[in-house]
Amino acid sequence: MEMTGEHLIPVPQQKVWDALNDPEVLKACIPGCETIEKVSDTEFKVALTAAVGPVKAKFNGKLLLADLNPPNSYAISFEGSGGAAGFGKGGATVVLAPDDTGTKLVYSAKATVGGKLAQVGSRLIDGVAAKMASDFFSRFNQQIAPAVVAAEGEAAKAPAPTGGINRTWIIAGVIIVILILAYVALRST
Repeated sequence: MEMTGEHLIPVPQQKVWDALNDPEVLKACIPGCETIEKVSDTEFKVALTAAVGPVKAKFNGKLLLADLNPPNSYAISFEGSGGAAGFGKGGATVVLAPDDTGTKLVYSAKATVGGKLAQVGSRLIDGVAAKMASDFFSRFNQQIAPAVVAAEGEAAKAPAPTGGINRTWIIAGVIIVILILAYVALRST
């Protein structure tokens, strides 16, 4: 499976980078995440519970960061196991760039799954992965830019000006680490 995306995060690039490398922020943002342990500057251990259709399991995994170019980019490799539910492994790249309204985050990820999870079907897995990614980005923005997210919520309630476009932020903040973890968990469940 392949996932790509682009998100606008309404805070400076360094703040996004720091949050993407903070285990406590990631734990709060990843749906079903129970623990994230920083083993070294480039390795994390993760435990989370995820469900895809009838398959629900606790997954334990490992993330390795490589090609670090703070605060601009990095690559991630990951592997996770949910016992009888299955496994997932893959990799991703994350690129951060300054934008007029904050930070633009672009990611590309590839993953494979096996076990019961692979039997569920790619459409269901894709849907759950998209939902987890959306939930992650929403939580990530709440964690690192709560005032901006609250203001956007108020702006979304206000009627659009005549002749104008009511613009709302795309749920942002790709922690590819989180997205990949969510994706692996979904694929593994």
